Formats: sequence, C-alpha cells, structure tokens
Amino acid sequence: MQRYAAAAATRLPALSKKRVGPHTIRHTTATHLLRAGVDINTIRAWLGHVSLDTTNVYAEVDLEMKAKALAACDTGGNGHERKMWRKNPRVMEFLRSL
Repeated sequence: MQRYAAAAATRLPALSKKRVGPHTIRHTTATHLLRAGVDINTIRAWLGHVSLDTTNVYAEVDLEMKAKALAACDTGGNGHERKMWRKNPRVMEFLRSL
C-alpha cells in the first residue's frame, strides 16, 4: 500500500501527507459508489458487511453530495414560490454549516 501511495503522491503531492491503507481504499470506494448512485444496501453487500450500520461508517455523504441535496430543495425560480424555510436565516445558516 505504501509503495502505491508514494507513486500516486508524485501526481498528487497532498497525498504524501495523508495516511493511506486498506481502510482508506474501502472508504473511498464506498463514497464513490454512493456518489455514483449505488444504493447503500448494494454497497453493504459489496463490502461484505452484515449490518448497514457498519457500511454507513464507510459511505459518508461528502460535501458535493450535500450541495446537490440542497440544490434539489431549492424550489425558487420558474414562477414557483420558495419554501418558507428558505426565508429563515437560522435554518439557512445551519444548512450552510453542514
């Protein structure tokens, strides 16, 4: 693992400062599968987990997925009135902090 991580770091220098191991590969793979739209139960089976709780550790939602989810909630424009929660600054600040 270390040899391949060092080789990859020649292209991505920031990688040299990170710890890379089998857990990193599993986590990254699960995140990429989730981002590609693969359902969590399929990811669970692919990783060989018995419980979805275990898989959820690997398949965290990343910032890009959070941004897409927030964008999907935006009903403004096209003549549609925005949802009431969009006008609440505390709610919006909370959502931006995610």
